[in-house]
Amino acid sequence: MNIQNQTEISVGIDVGKSQLDVAIYPLEHHLRIPNSVEPISKLIQLLKELDVSRIVLEATGRYEHEFVFACDKAGLPVCVVDPVKVRRFAQALGIHAKTDKIDAGVIARFAATMKPEAKPIPDKQTRIIKDLLTRRSQLMEMSTMEKNRLQIMPKELHSSIKGLLKVLEKQIEAISNKVDELVRQVKEWRVKTEILTSVPGVGKVLAYTLLSELPELGSLNSKEIAALVGLAPFNKESGRMTGKRRIRGGRPRIRTIMFMAMMSSIQCNPVFKRYYERLKAAGKLPKVALVACMRKLIVILNTMVKNQQRWEAN
Repeated sequence: MNIQNQTEISVGIDVGKSQLDVAIYPLEHHLRIPNSVEPISKLIQLLKELDVSRIVLEATGRYEHEFVFACDKAGLPVCVVDPVKVRRFAQALGIHAKTDKIDAGVIARFAATMKPEAKPIPDKQTRIIKDLLTRRSQLMEMSTMEKNRLQIMPKELHSSIKGLLKVLEKQIEAISNKVDELVRQVKEWRVKTEILTSVPGVGKVLAYTLLSELPELGSLNSKEIAALVGLAPFNKESGRMTGKRRIRGGRPRIRTIMFMAMMSSIQCNPVFKRYYERLKAAGKLPKVALVACMRKLIVILNTMVKNQQRWEAN
């Protein structure tokens, strides 16, 4: 391939369970490889020789992990993007056909046009903690479902349900202990956890979630951190029409955990309790007031981590 006259080379990867479709833009080159270790190693070597500017692929629910981690290890600029953004880009180009080859080409053009920034890939320990927290959430959800069944199913089935609840409880406890152990092994994580959990209403689950899924905490300003989590309201105005401001985007898993933490905070934390009641008294809906409290909380936590300062009610 002649690359003498190319200034920037962007690569789009369409990820499948068993294969990767690779499009190299603007060289109009396409190849397909198995999604396994050895072929990925050969592809990584090719991309290093091409000196690519960026490699972009969509989040597919873990099928992309093998390739992403290999790129990170090789020092290649890789970025995982939201599939919705790529699909809207394709629609804007008038591309409605959908095959693996076409999708890879669209992703490559998206990479060349939008130039998404490569983000640091979490280290192995961070990924393990994130996976453990995800599993803990799954088990908690299963436990809640079983508890709900206990209320409606006949007594003849209660022993079965209670037996499963005991198993789930042990699994949740084991995973929580494992996460605690991993966090204790890293001094920076220990310190940040102590700072975050000094806030009444912020427990270990929220602290660990922020550490594993929001590494930017403490390095951004208030507006940036709120927008990153998806707690910054956006205007909706056009001509004379003024719509309601709504939050959007961001990192939904963090918002979910923060929502549960805030339900606790407005009960046990006087600062947020007063703020919540003041917003409701001003006419805000309870959910709107909760989101505003969540935004205030993430800003406070961001400042505390930045200044290495524990909670002070004043």
